[in-house]
Amino acid sequence: MRPLTEAETRAVFEKLGKYIGENIQLLVDRPDGTYCFRLHRDRVYYLSEKLLKLAASIPRDSLVAPGTCFGKFTKSQKFRLSVTALDFLAPYAKYKVWVKPGSEQSFLYGNHVLKSGLGRITENTAQYQGVVVYSMADVPLGFGVAAKSTQECRKVDPLAIVVFHQADVGEYVRNEDTLT
Repeated sequence: MRPLTEAETRAVFEKLGKYIGENIQLLVDRPDGTYCFRLHRDRVYYLSEKLLKLAASIPRDSLVAPGTCFGKFTKSQKFRLSVTALDFLAPYAKYKVWVKPGSEQSFLYGNHVLKSGLGRITENTAQYQGVVVYSMADVPLGFGVAAKSTQECRKVDPLAIVVFHQADVGEYVRNEDTLT
C-alpha cells in the first residue's frame, strides 16, 4: 500500500471531479478526521489516517482491502470508478438523474437510462457530464454519464438514451466475487 503518484492523483481527481466537482475537498477534510487515498494492487482505497496507521502493521500480502475501494487503474493506467464509491459520491453530486420505478430494474441490470424512464434531471446538466442516478425515492442506484443535455432531453424521442450506464448497485450481485 502506497500513496498515489502525481499522475495517479490527477487521474483519480479528474474522474471524481466529473461527478462531484469541487466537493472533492470535502472528501479529504471531513469533520470526523482526515482521510486519504492509497493504492494497493492497482486499486485506489479511501481510508482515514487512523485506519492507515493500523493497516501499516499488516503485511502487504495479507492485506485484502484497507478501506473503501473507490476504483482501479486499468492496464493502460486509466482510472475506472467502482460502484463501491457510490455512498461517498451521492451526497456531494452536482448533477443528478431520477429514474421512474419501471426503469429502476432495467438500470440495475446494467442497461442505459432511456428518455421514457427518466423521472427528473438536474437543471443545466451538460452533455457527457457525470451524473448520479437515483430512484424517485432518492435512493442512489448508481452513476453514469449524461448522453444528452437537460435542454436536449426535453425534445428527444422516448426511446433515445439519456444516461450512459457506468456502474450500479446491481453489480454487488453480478460481480460479488471480484468486488473488494
